Formats: sequence, structure tokens, C-alpha cells
Amino acid sequence: MIQDLGFYLKLLSRRFPAMAALFMLCACIGVVIALRLPTVYSTQATLLVEAAQVPSDMVRATAQINTDEQLEVVQQRLMTRANLIDVARTNRVFPNQSEMNPDDIVSEMRRRTTVRRSTGRNKANLMIVRFEGPNPKKVADVVNQYVTIILEASNELRTGRAEGTLEFFEQEVETLSQSLDAQSAKIVNFKNKNSTALPESLDYRLSRQSLLQERLVRAERDLKSLESQSENIQRVYESTGNLVQTNAPQTAEQQRLNALQSDLNVALGVYSESHPRVKLLRTQIANLESQMASAVSSTSGDGDGGGGERATALEISLAEIEARAENLRNEIEDTTAELERLRLSIDQTPANRIALEAMERDQQNLQNLYSAAVTRLSQARMGERIELSAKGERITVLEPATVPTSPSGPNRPAIMAMGVGGGMALAGGLFVLLELLNTTIRRPADITRALNITPLATVPRFETLADRRRRRTMQLATLVVIIIAVPTSLWAVDTYYMPLDLLFEKVINRLT
Repeated sequence: MIQDLGFYLKLLSRRFPAMAALFMLCACIGVVIALRLPTVYSTQATLLVEAAQVPSDMVRATAQINTDEQLEVVQQRLMTRANLIDVARTNRVFPNQSEMNPDDIVSEMRRRTTVRRSTGRNKANLMIVRFEGPNPKKVADVVNQYVTIILEASNELRTGRAEGTLEFFEQEVETLSQSLDAQSAKIVNFKNKNSTALPESLDYRLSRQSLLQERLVRAERDLKSLESQSENIQRVYESTGNLVQTNAPQTAEQQRLNALQSDLNVALGVYSESHPRVKLLRTQIANLESQMASAVSSTSGDGDGGGGERATALEISLAEIEARAENLRNEIEDTTAELERLRLSIDQTPANRIALEAMERDQQNLQNLYSAAVTRLSQARMGERIELSAKGERITVLEPATVPTSPSGPNRPAIMAMGVGGGMALAGGLFVLLELLNTTIRRPADITRALNITPLATVPRFETLADRRRRRTMQLATLVVIIIAVPTSLWAVDTYYMPLDLLFEKVINRLT
């Protein structure tokens, strides 16, 4: 173990110049970058999402936006290309801005801008906007302009949704109102066109139909009675030559004859001619007429002086009966026509009821939609007033950006330490790499490992005092050259080619 340690110490002394060169290179690069990096100032503004000032159980705001969604939308609008270029040009963030293309401006603005959100249950909803740059006043101006853009975007987002909702429901109410008017006009036209067959007048038409049917039956019965009476008068006149005055008080036989005739008319409406009751009534009528004819013959005079007067009276009576019969026929005809019209309207009523109920149902649906739209329109107007008066949920500035008085970076000691640490790591890595690549035999252990034999003795390399001095002189000279050459080379690159900080940044960008 002690021999191995001594061996590696000798190797370290031999490889020290190369390791020192790497160490010096990295350390110098770290020191130069730490010294050359520009001073950076940063400031931030804190925004708070405040709850609505009007309780939601009293008036519900129209713009119902999730807080995370609202902050995400606001952030995306803030980081748009147009906003970033406008902010950079307004505040002249970059010294050589006129020479930069828009893509570089946007990329650099996004690199320097940090937006952080803090949301969660039972936590305040915050947004922190941060910007860094070499000029403290410009940094504060940029953050304040960011805040202005965020507030305008939030207000535009909420008021835009409220106004869009209001406009939508105004159009919806107008459309439903026109549809409702058109449906009402359609119902009115349908009722006017089918005024005689509407469901609401069905009961009246049914009762009217029953009344007309009774009137028709009564008129037909009276007509048959008049026809029978006319036949009886003619038969009596032909049999006896006398005229029974229709306007004189009827005798018991005449009343009975009329009653039998009425019973016969009713029976004929129910039974046929061969029915026993019909035959019985006709026999009774014939017998009663014979009795009345015999009674008239016995009481009448035997002169012929009144024959002409009786004939005239007969014509008058028959004309009177015919006039009454004609009126009854006209009444029957009118009643039959009206009954036919009632029948057709009653038959059309079920179809009209179905069509009318469908139209009224559509009208009721439109009315319900219209009422709901009017209610929502009122809520949309209230929500718009809430948003325009800034009484709803809004983003407010909790802490504005101020001009920083001390720089926030870079951390120069840390950068220097990173350079020194990187140089030591590279130097150690070079030592290990060279040792791994070197496969020559340099000590007894190498002989044993390579040839699998154990040497009895080894002859060490003899080094004279002059050789040792020469070797140390060369190491010292090499170290001096490294110490002088590395900083000189870095200075030359930094001065005549490209500043080391920019070169380092390009290398990092290329590697990443």
C-alpha cells in the first residue's frame, strides 16, 4: 500500500503540469466569467385574486371562471409575442434592441420573465410576476407594465364574457319572442279557419244537435199528422159531402180519431204494416171514421144549396193544411242541413283538437323557454353591471413592483468556486484517464498481473542529481508557462475574438 502511494505521488509529480494547465484554465474561466457577468437586478409584483364583493347567494355573477383557468388565461395573454415586443420597445430593455430581430427579443424577454402562481384549497390565490435585467428602473417599469397588461386582460376577460352572455340572451329573447308571436298567429289563423269545429264549442254543438234532432222528430211527426188530417178531411168530404171545420171545437170522436192517428204514426215508426198493433189501430180508425160518417149523414140536410160553399171551405182547409205542411217541410230541410253541418264539424273536432293541442303545446314550450330566457337575461344584465362596477371576482395588486436598490445577481463567489471545483475535477479526471490508458509495465505488481509470475528482484531506475534537477527545472518552467500562457490566452480570446461570458453562454446553449 505504501509503495503504491509513493508510486502514484511520483506519477502525480510527473503529470502535474498538464493537470495544472486544466486547473488553471477552468479556474481562470470561472474568475473571468464571474467578473465579466453584468450585474442583474430583479423585482417582482404580487397580484391577488379577490372574491366577489356581492354574495353569490344574492346575485350570481355571469362570468363564472375558475381561478386557475383565469390565471392561466391571463398568463398566456401576458406572454404573447405582441405584448413582449411592445413591452421591450416601450421600456427599451436591451441596449442594442434596434439590431435584434423580434425572435431574439421575445426569447430574451421570456427568459428574463418569471410568472409563478399560488393556488389551492383554503389558500389565497396569488400570482407573482418577476423580471430581471441590468437596469433597476427599467426592471421595475417592465414589471409594472406587466401588471397593467394582466389587470386589463383580466378585466377584458370577465367583462367580455359578461357582455357576450348578455348579447346572447338578448338575441335569444328576441328570437323566442318572434317565434312565440308566430305560433300565436298560427293558432289564431287555425281557430279562424276552423271556427265551427273547435273543441271548446263541442258541448254546445252536441246539445244543439240533440235539440235539432228532437225538433226534426217533432216536425216530421207534425207533418205526418197534417198529411193524415188532410187525408181524413178529403175522405170525410168524399164520403159524406160535408166538411169538418178544423177551426171548430173538436168532438170526442174527432179527438179520439186524432189520438189514434198519432198512435198509428208512432207505431209505424217502430213496427211494420203487418204488425198486429198497426192492424188494430187501422181497424179502430176505420170503425171510428165509419161512425162519424154515419153521424154526419143523419144530421145533414137533404138540399144541395150549400155544396158550393162546402167545396170552397174544403179548398180553404186543405190550403191551410198545405201551407202548414210546407212550413214544416222547410223547417225539416233546414234542420236536416244544419244537422249535417253539425255532424261534419263534430267529426272534424277530434282532428282539430289534436292539431290545436300540438300547436298549444309548442306555444307553451316556447313560453317556458321565453320565460326562462327573460329570467336569464335579467341575471345577465345584473352580472354585467357587477363586472362593469368591479364588484365581482377580480385581480388586484397586492404588492406593486419597486425599483431594486441592490443587485440580485450574479453570485460571483459561487461562480468562481464552480470554476475552481471544475478545474480540480478535470485535473483529477485527466490523471485517472491517463492511468487507465497506460498499459505499460512500470512496477513489480504490473509484472505479476501481466505475466502471472512473481519476480525475485527488480532493478530500479537510477536518476542522478543532474537528472533530478533537470526534471524539476522542466516542471517548474512548464508550470510558469502554464500560469502565464493560460491567462494570456484567455485574455486574447476575450479581447480579440469574443467575450468569455458570451462564449460560455453560446457553448452552454449549444450543449443544451
